[in-house]
Amino acid sequence: MKVRLFKGATMQDLNTEFIQRVRETHGGERYVITTHGCQMNEHDSEKIKTLLDTMGLIETDDEEQADFSIINTCSVRHSAEDKVIGHIGRLKHVKKTNKKLKVAVCGCMMQRKESRDYVLETFPHVNIVFGTNNIYRLPQLILENDDRNTRIVDIEESYSNLDNRIFSEVKGNSAYVNIIYGCNNFCTYCIVPYTRGREISRSPEDIIEEIQALVADGVNEVTLLGQNVNSYGNTLEEKTSFADLLRRVHEIEGIERIQFTTSHPKDMSDDLISCYGELPKLANFLHLPVQAGSNRVLKAMNRHYTREDYFLLIDKLRAVRPDIALSTDIMVGFPGETEEDFEDTLDLVRRVRYDSAFTFIYSRREGTRADRMENQVPKEVKDARFQRLLDEIYRIQREKYEALIGTEQDVLFDSRSKNDETMMSGRTNGFKLVHVPYEEDSIGKIRKVKIVGGNTFSLRGEIVHGNK
Repeated sequence: MKVRLFKGATMQDLNTEFIQRVRETHGGERYVITTHGCQMNEHDSEKIKTLLDTMGLIETDDEEQADFSIINTCSVRHSAEDKVIGHIGRLKHVKKTNKKLKVAVCGCMMQRKESRDYVLETFPHVNIVFGTNNIYRLPQLILENDDRNTRIVDIEESYSNLDNRIFSEVKGNSAYVNIIYGCNNFCTYCIVPYTRGREISRSPEDIIEEIQALVADGVNEVTLLGQNVNSYGNTLEEKTSFADLLRRVHEIEGIERIQFTTSHPKDMSDDLISCYGELPKLANFLHLPVQAGSNRVLKAMNRHYTREDYFLLIDKLRAVRPDIALSTDIMVGFPGETEEDFEDTLDLVRRVRYDSAFTFIYSRREGTRADRMENQVPKEVKDARFQRLLDEIYRIQREKYEALIGTEQDVLFDSRSKNDETMMSGRTNGFKLVHVPYEEDSIGKIRKVKIVGGNTFSLRGEIVHGNK
């Protein structure tokens, strides 16, 4: 594994002296990382893994035998925090038999003071606590914990560009690249602006340099990450829009497919939509969270668009790319949601006909405005509506997948199938999962595949030999 240095960084920035000292004292020890939450958290865990590998530690999946257990937390929903709390609690018993175990807790929960204080007061067996903005300091925090033999808490409230100078050596052909941090939207149900902070965009030069380095390591597909990629560039001195950035990434030789997540509908510009007509490398797929189909609920959520605005965006997108695949986020049971509101959501789902959707039952999140709202929807009502929503989404999704049987699709293969080593898996340009018989020389490449079968969640295919 390598720790890369981008322009303007120094060896001291990345604490290479501390990295070497940790290697001398902990080299050969084992670590396990558990990641809760979104792609941003997954990418943060990749940075942590890169640092630990560089310090000579060895990854394991056996937490009971590990010397370090790092828990990267999510606080977007109360249920996510409950899972983290349960995990930390279980490690107390592991530590009784494994005296060497050091427990580090990081991520969004630790950026939130109430959650951080609860962990610190409840779990004395936690050794190190750090946040989303200072991953680069992990080597130093490990040494401080060694030297002082006491708990180390290190939280930075504002984002540091130094973290972007660390990323993983690639094991495969795909990579995440952060382009913007934080969020300015303050949706009434969401805690992210309080944990990830306000929006700040990375410079396009740093992003391009990182992607070029990833290409040199074998990457040909990148996913650009942010809480709201559509507002990229607003904090830059030299005005650069997200559409401008996409065009620059598209020019990078070696990149064959570009994706991004997540988009906010209120910031989906006509210029960005036009990229789907201009840029062949831009995947035929868009994740565009709608959250609800009722204007009354959307207003209560502070989403700043109406269902009519959303339908207009879909019409514009399909005018540019008629077969674009769409996914979304939908929340059921937001405070005050009536049966009529929910029927509006079902109507929107039927009209847009999503290829896939991430669906959630609203859960109260302390610190958000929605938590203080009246007319909280009873659990049994939320559960029943959630099942009705799933039934509708899965019906449409199944129809979409079945319609592809007999067609030929360009599929980018990235790995063996997790459940069957005789098969390999990849994604179509519309982000649909495809399984075909394993061929070693197809991993990391785009192949033409004839779709021969499928179900609600994946497709089966055969490579059309002689084509790429």
